[in-house]
Amino acid sequence: MVPAQFRIESRDPLTGSLLPSPDFNHLYRDASLAVAIAVKSVADPTRQEVRVVHIPSGEIVFKSTATAQFF
Repeated sequence: MVPAQFRIESRDPLTGSLLPSPDFNHLYRDASLAVAIAVKSVADPTRQEVRVVHIPSGEIVFKSTATAQFF
């Protein structure tokens, strides 16, 4: 069995029915699943940054980039 190795991180509040708990300290075994849940867990991934991190290496395997808006 593969150990859980991926964590979702964000400076912004994460919400959604796919998240396991409000404290959100859950690890995932599959990077693809972690990315899918990460993107669905922020209100707007184009304005809020969310990351999926590979725990053993510390490598960011996915990062949504918050875009700056200029008026």
